[in-house]
Amino acid sequence: MTIADADAPLINDRAFKADAHARYAGLRVRGPVQRVRQPNGLGLFLVLDHELGRAALTHPDLLKDAEVARAALDAAGVSSYQGRGINMLMADPPDHARLRGPVARAFTPRRVEALRPRIQEITDGLIDAMEAKAAAGEPIDLVEDFTAPLPVLVICELLGVPVDARADFRSWTLAAVSGSTSSGPSAAQQAGAIALHGYFAELLAAKSKDPGEDLLSELIRLNEQDENALSDEELLGTAVILLIAGHETTVNLLGNATVALLDHPEQAALLRQRPELLPGAVEEFLRFDAPVDQTPLRFAARDLELGGVRIPKGSVVTVSLSAIGRDPATGAGEAALDVTRTDGRHLSFGHGIHYCVGAPLARLEGSVALGTLLRRVPDLALAVPSADLEWTPSGIMHGPLTLPVVI
Repeated sequence: MTIADADAPLINDRAFKADAHARYAGLRVRGPVQRVRQPNGLGLFLVLDHELGRAALTHPDLLKDAEVARAALDAAGVSSYQGRGINMLMADPPDHARLRGPVARAFTPRRVEALRPRIQEITDGLIDAMEAKAAAGEPIDLVEDFTAPLPVLVICELLGVPVDARADFRSWTLAAVSGSTSSGPSAAQQAGAIALHGYFAELLAAKSKDPGEDLLSELIRLNEQDENALSDEELLGTAVILLIAGHETTVNLLGNATVALLDHPEQAALLRQRPELLPGAVEEFLRFDAPVDQTPLRFAARDLELGGVRIPKGSVVTVSLSAIGRDPATGAGEAALDVTRTDGRHLSFGHGIHYCVGAPLARLEGSVALGTLLRRVPDLALAVPSADLEWTPSGIMHGPLTLPVVI
């Protein structure tokens, strides 16, 4: 497809994002793979089935290389799809292994687990500040005051970003992952990407001269020792994607989970009584309301078939991780939130070679942050009906933009 069929269902506009799960359920009735269109006119195939999603995410003919679908992207005005630079998320084999290798070697379980005390300290400090605001009668936005700053602070400490720059990252990242307009990337989207790349270019240059004990310094050291070393542009793209993927997804994980718990107070009470359920509960939150709504686009290198649907060469494909989490075929299906669930299969961290390298960090942040919030703020409540919440307009992300609460 190039420009989508006029009768193809529209996805990813604000109305769709506000009612995504019901919209996905309606699409699934029509079949597990649907032709849809984005607001910019781009036509694509949307995969809604768990097993077909797994197959699509590992299909050798569904590539990250956008050139095979250049006609479709150009027709929709998407002229700079890979605007976040050269990085492992946007690469196919064999480049993918070379780009991912240094990150996998530096992003060790030991390095992640060593962050636990600091994550707890940041969590407690943010809750202290929220309680002070509540005592002063000031309004609280849980996104602004808790779910956004926590992952930003954690990923910046991990990467070695100076504290004075951290306040800008949330706005830059939100802009960089925002949806394109009908004429292509928005001015805000381009400005966010330019700001991130400019900042990290200077930071990497400084760390090359004066390395520390942080992840970026370790990446530079490992890269200097590697015979297949990353270029300066590739190292820059890797740093940017680590920041974006390392915090924006966790912002949405925490926001979605909090909304789910406030909508299901009996589940929140159960977690307070049995905090040992928290690790499994994080998996349930990932299934119930995936923080990454749709995977980054893939492109058909040749004609292929998924679920009986012919996908012509040059077509654009995405997998709905939100829909997959509630696929009735998984056993969990569209069942209600259940923090004791042990059979809830999800693909919220991806599948195959692009499985999220930061998944252990997201799980750790989720357990610590949500467990502490439940324990310390048991009377937390939404200040508005959950139906009135505004959700991120980003095509691939899903989470509340704001979360007004009262204590």
